[in-house]
Amino acid sequence: MTEYTPAHAGTVTKYVVVESFDITPADLGVRAYEIAKGVMIKETCFGLVVSGKEEEVDRIITELRKIDPGHIFVKDRGFPPGDPRRCRANLGGARPGYHGMEHEMTVIPYVSHGLEAITARDIATIPPPQNPLEHKALDIYRLKKLIDAQES
Repeated sequence: MTEYTPAHAGTVTKYVVVESFDITPADLGVRAYEIAKGVMIKETCFGLVVSGKEEEVDRIITELRKIDPGHIFVKDRGFPPGDPRRCRANLGGARPGYHGMEHEMTVIPYVSHGLEAITARDIATIPPPQNPLEHKALDIYRLKKLIDAQES
């Protein structure tokens, strides 16, 4: 078997999956096109497929996730587009990873719900960080005890 060398060596492809009632794949697509530089963006029923240089793809995905971090998920594509080992043109029927992704789409709402619950809990239970410059002054008698303890 010969080694497969993709036409677009040095690129990555990632799926951006949206699970939200507020944001659609079209919304993500518009934002991705606004910030994309030399990256291929394809809108799908579940979100986007983003292909390009790894640094640029990661930059775009970081910006997209800021829109709604609890409802936008990212998944690496295992094989490059057109790879004969996985291309449905060669294999016939659905791509092998399609059925896995179909199942993942049924689980993602539960993950989103869990992320929202954790965020709400953290906001309610974790106090905001204290400013280190706004601390109580050390009592002079306590300071003297500390100094005396060091001398003995």
